[in-house]
Amino acid sequence: MTPSFRKPQIAILGSADPGSLAFDLAAQAGRFLAESGITLVSGCGSPATRVAAEHAVAAGGTVLSVIPEGSMPAADWPATVVVPCGMGDARNLIMALAGDACIVIGGRAGTISEVCLAWLHKRPLLPLVGAGGWSDGLPGNPPDERGNSPILPWHDIAELRAQLRHLQLLAG
Repeated sequence: MTPSFRKPQIAILGSADPGSLAFDLAAQAGRFLAESGITLVSGCGSPATRVAAEHAVAAGGTVLSVIPEGSMPAADWPATVVVPCGMGDARNLIMALAGDACIVIGGRAGTISEVCLAWLHKRPLLPLVGAGGWSDGLPGNPPDERGNSPILPWHDIAELRAQLRHLQLLAG
C-alpha cells in the first residue's frame, strides 16, 4: 500500500460583505475545513476568502494563500504558506487548479473567471446557495452545457460536510 502524505485541498473562491450570512458561512467553512484536516487554498483578497483563512489558521489548519502580487505580504497575512505568483489576474488559474474542489461563496467577476477555469479543468464546484450573491445561481446555470464536473450546492456546514463526503474528500 502506498502511503498518503497529501491532505485534500479545497480552494475557496468568492466575495461577501462583512455582516452578511455568506461572510459568516465563509468563516464557519474555514474553521470546519481546518478541523477536518483539509488544506484551505485562498487568495485572501476578498473579505469572505480572508475571513475563511483567518478562521482556518485560528483553528490550527493549513492555509495556502496564492496572491497576485510578486512580493511577500506582511507577517500578519492569514496563511501558513504564501505563494506570491506575480501574475496578476492570471493567478485565477492557479486558484482554480490548486483545489481538489472549489467552494464558491457569493462572487464577482474574478470569481466567475475562477469558476469557469475550475469547470474547464473538471474541478467539482461547491456553491453556497441561499445566502445571496453570484453563487446562488450556479447550480441552475453552470458555465456551459458540457457537465464537466459536479456542482454540489450547500446551505450550511452540515450540507458542506455531506458534499465533501460525497466527493470522498472527507472521511466518515
